[in-house]
Amino acid sequence: MGLISAGLGAIGGTLADQWKEFFYCDAMDKNVLMVKGQKRVSGRSSNTKGNDNIISNGSVIAVADGQCMMIVEQGKIVEVCAEPGEFVYDTSTEPSIFYGKLGKGILDLFKTIGKRWTFGGDPGKDQRVYYFNLKEIMENKFGTANPIPFRVVDSKLALDLDVSLRCSGVYSYKITNPLLFYTNVCANVTNRFTRNEIDTQLKTEFISALQPAFGKLSDLELRPNQIIQHNTELEAAMNEALSSKWGELRGIEVVSVALGTVTLPEEDQELIKQAQRTAMLRDPNYAAATIAAAQADAMKTAAGNQGGAMAGFMGMGMAMNAGSNAANLFAMGQQQPAQPQQPAPAQPAPAAPAQGGWTCSCGTTATGNFCPDCGSKKPEEKPGWTCSCGNVNQGNFCPNCGSKRPAAAPLYRCDKCGWQPEDPTNPPAFCPECGDRFTDDDKVK
Repeated sequence: MGLISAGLGAIGGTLADQWKEFFYCDAMDKNVLMVKGQKRVSGRSSNTKGNDNIISNGSVIAVADGQCMMIVEQGKIVEVCAEPGEFVYDTSTEPSIFYGKLGKGILDLFKTIGKRWTFGGDPGKDQRVYYFNLKEIMENKFGTANPIPFRVVDSKLALDLDVSLRCSGVYSYKITNPLLFYTNVCANVTNRFTRNEIDTQLKTEFISALQPAFGKLSDLELRPNQIIQHNTELEAAMNEALSSKWGELRGIEVVSVALGTVTLPEEDQELIKQAQRTAMLRDPNYAAATIAAAQADAMKTAAGNQGGAMAGFMGMGMAMNAGSNAANLFAMGQQQPAQPQQPAPAQPAPAAPAQGGWTCSCGTTATGNFCPDCGSKKPEEKPGWTCSCGNVNQGNFCPNCGSKRPAAAPLYRCDKCGWQPEDPTNPPAFCPECGDRFTDDDKVK
């Protein structure tokens, strides 16, 4: 009886699965990342007894915009389609008499009945259709519970500080490789896979990647308050930091990052301001103006000194004698042209000495007779000669190529009348005054 029952089940099941199916996916909610395809069966349909996980040859699968369809047979991916439209599955291992030649279809029908009979009347295979949401998954909020280290660098002001900042905002991502996402994240789900099942993991990894991403922005010499204005650079840095975990492992990519707030502790804010004020005083003009302002305040204080104006002015004079002279600093500042305060490039090239300028031993380029940074005097220029290799030398031999210093060109003056040409090293053939021919006798000894 068991064999007869299995045979009847194999015949009935095979005949029920001969109908071609139509699979579709309703509009996926923003929280759904993957869902199993539905077989359309209406009240007028005769395809009501077929197996849910059997796809007959010639079945049609609809694919909408922002979706990717995947067919999995016996646990293996056999078809993938992300183009909107109609996909016809014509390579199925489950034949149908309604697709292809009728004679071959009938022959395959009896083969399928015999195969199912060996499985007790069941198909002995599993075929499924999955749909993936390729749209941008937005509104993923994040916030840093612990402060993140950030290095503040400004090569123009010689500023290099480590501060701590907190930030919050939202980010979005999308599935860019459905095969990796299915294989490594959500394979073989019963019905659907939602973002809630992976959001906690993604958010933790996202916050962990903020530190190396902020390190990339620090290399661009961005201040903390400028990070919000450089979302594109932040997105690229986040994708680079998450490429191995998200892109290569799960097939996910960060689309956009929107920072809401970036805050620093008050002590770090004051530290940056103090460092900027100190760096400004390296400029002689700023330093002179600061001293002049302090002296003006001292004069006001001295005038109202309760111990008498004379005592106040005596104290002010001692402070002026002990400190720097503003007039000297102003004079030093006039020796170098004022330069606009602009952010330095990420990798500034070393500045060449300006025309008529010189480079001090401390590395500062100066145009006057004294270095505006350390006050060193401009070195005296020694007479030299230019070698054929381009090197300027003072000795008798070039240290670059070893060439000997050329002998000085002879000077000429007429030995008859004493006339000397404008260029003594290049005389004419004859003297224009007396007509005597220029020879070696006319060389100045």
